[in-house]
Amino acid sequence: MVLLKNDGLLPLKAGVKKIAVVGPLADQTRPLIGNYAGQPTHIVSVLEGLKAEFPGAAITFVPGTQFLRTEGDPVPDVLLTTPEGKPGLKAEYNEGMMRGRPAPGASTTPLVSRTEPNLRLDDKNLPPEVAARKSFGVRWSGSLTPPDSGDYLLGIRCQGFARLTADGKQVAVAFGGGSGPASGIGRIHLEEGRKVALEITYGSNNGKRQAELIWAKVENEVSPKAIEAAKDADVVIAVVGITSQLEGEEMPVTEPGFLGGARTSIDLPQPEENLVEAVAATGKPLAVVLMNGSALSVNWINDHANAILEAWYPGEEGGASVAETLSGKNNPAGRLPVTFYKGVDQLPNFEDYGMGNRTYRYFTGKPLFPFGYGLSYTRFDYSGLTLPTQLVAPGQDLSAEVTVTNKGAVAGDEVAQLYLKFPAVKGAPLNALRGFQRIHLEPGASQTVHFVLKPRDLGMVTEDGNPIVAAGDYVVSIGGRQPATGAPAVNGKFHIDGQVDLPE
Repeated sequence: MVLLKNDGLLPLKAGVKKIAVVGPLADQTRPLIGNYAGQPTHIVSVLEGLKAEFPGAAITFVPGTQFLRTEGDPVPDVLLTTPEGKPGLKAEYNEGMMRGRPAPGASTTPLVSRTEPNLRLDDKNLPPEVAARKSFGVRWSGSLTPPDSGDYLLGIRCQGFARLTADGKQVAVAFGGGSGPASGIGRIHLEEGRKVALEITYGSNNGKRQAELIWAKVENEVSPKAIEAAKDADVVIAVVGITSQLEGEEMPVTEPGFLGGARTSIDLPQPEENLVEAVAATGKPLAVVLMNGSALSVNWINDHANAILEAWYPGEEGGASVAETLSGKNNPAGRLPVTFYKGVDQLPNFEDYGMGNRTYRYFTGKPLFPFGYGLSYTRFDYSGLTLPTQLVAPGQDLSAEVTVTNKGAVAGDEVAQLYLKFPAVKGAPLNALRGFQRIHLEPGASQTVHFVLKPRDLGMVTEDGNPIVAAGDYVVSIGGRQPATGAPAVNGKFHIDGQVDLPE
């Protein structure tokens, strides 16, 4: 957990009476584990974590927007036709599917083919030829004829793995496991009366066999119920972000700001931005919890929310961790492993492979949140920096020590970060992280932190691509984040007497 902003709202007071929880991700569990993960048998959503952590509070949950929600109603039977024009879908059961494709070595000849009124699979309606099998696959094909034109969410809810294509283009993927069924939904534009060819492939995973075709009309407007809940609350917690439905590799994503799993914008998606702005307008204290796998440029939120907690994809107990951080049971000590830029306009073109203005080491602007950034519920001071007083011979190790003191009233972890500023050599970074250590300190306690920098740590790469330890003056900064970002730190200098080439 990385605490990005806190104007005194956090930790939440134990006696808070009414909490409004809004945001499409608050009650979902799949976003907790990101793109590549197994299926946990136990998982805690943020909403569940808050209810456990604040048992005396009245907690009202309203998603507030349909965006990123995976609910959907069953597609009506009357809208489906087989490839031959009959009512329903053609179902072909086979030996097995692996991630929506035939398993290696499996026969492609169907075990059984039949017409089904809809894609509605469970253990009760399996053909006898596959009912006793531990694993099998199914391919449904046919057409959907929508009664109205518009943008729809179309997808699969299943246990197992399912893939859906419409007119030959992948729309959705779903993977449900031990924790229950999961939904995969994609956005598609449909025209009234125009048939869309569907193909759905499914593979069971030796567990419960279940699959259902679902859809919903796209309605991303802010729900008035979310605003009502915020007005009636003592504090509002908005859980928003992006998920593995949006960011990944080779994905069928066409939402604004995303293209095939890649990102064309680093802004928070507009439906969620609208929701946060709407509940903030009520004037109630607002904490925003972000869930995402990559940086977000939450500029408006940073200017208007009382607190921001970056949760990333926090894992199966992520909901409990978020709630315990908001309550103060856990003192946040995460630090950003990437820079949060204000927007894509601060970044070089993706096809430009030069290092100029790229990453914190060469970035000359002011980011939204810098690499290494993170707040705490306590305060740490640095003192007593010790560096070599004599010239450092090229190729020699360098030692540095500093004393870190917890000046606050609560125990916490600090991440002491050591940055180097290099001599004026073409290609040298503005500064570079060369060591960090996490320590735990009780209130008032101090600890000496010792760093040893090897020649490789002291090195840099010249503009010509040569790794060297450069001769000249260096500046060391040890503190709670990057130099010149407002965090307590101590600075010192040393001199390396002569250049040495490093092995590539």
